[in-house]
Amino acid sequence: MVKKIPISASAPILEGKQYHLACGPKDIAPYVLTPGDPERVGKIASLWDSFQEKAYHREYRTVTGFYYKTPISCTSTGIGSPAMSIAVEELTRIGAHTFIRVGTTGGIQPGQKMGDLVISTGAVRLDGASRDYVIPEYPAIAHYQVVQALIQAAQELKIPHHIGITASADTFYTGQGRPGYNNYFPSTKQNLISDMQQAGIQNFEMEVACLFTLASLFKKRAGAVCVIIANRVTDEFEINDEYQKRAGLVASHAIKILHQQDTKKSSIGSNS
Repeated sequence: MVKKIPISASAPILEGKQYHLACGPKDIAPYVLTPGDPERVGKIASLWDSFQEKAYHREYRTVTGFYYKTPISCTSTGIGSPAMSIAVEELTRIGAHTFIRVGTTGGIQPGQKMGDLVISTGAVRLDGASRDYVIPEYPAIAHYQVVQALIQAAQELKIPHHIGITASADTFYTGQGRPGYNNYFPSTKQNLISDMQQAGIQNFEMEVACLFTLASLFKKRAGAVCVIIANRVTDEFEINDEYQKRAGLVASHAIKILHQQDTKKSSIGSNS
């Protein structure tokens, strides 16, 4: 009779794999892109030199490969901060140290165009998941090295982009200033977009604040680059594969830049 190995309810690991991701330490690279949509994982990986699918469990699809000889992984996180928190938790436990969210977003500032990218320097924590980890006053900020790498990548690839603060909501409709079903629209949300515009917020999405908060708490690096597919100023909305490819390309290129910097620092350190 095979002896059953006990599994901890506090940190469940099944046959050496994380419970939700179904991945172990050998399945991922230290650098991970985190789109929401599992279908987007394959589209991003198609930009790389090579890749292999490592797992696909629930909303979490993981592939690992190389981009210009840089080891890189891509794990989908589903929609929203609760699912993002699980991905960050389990990825860090198996060796990830650098994260870049690659997503779609709604731009709210005049002058932004469909297909432009937004590189986030920080996020307004309108989500609930990050509050399970730390007080609301704790800032959600990107790591400066990741921000710099994303800006450099966008510049080198000549892709139009905006840089600034993102607002991360828990819901797609009222949480981002859209009327709900049957025109349900609480008064607390009716001036949300104009208030955020005055505060200089660049865009709305649903995961960045949680990613930045957890990465800071766990002493990891994180950044985000999202493509504008909804323009809340001009009331445009368009799903365009070429637009979405821009974000994946910039994020992959930024990982290459970070890997080169990390390798150089490691080499200098080993020789000192």
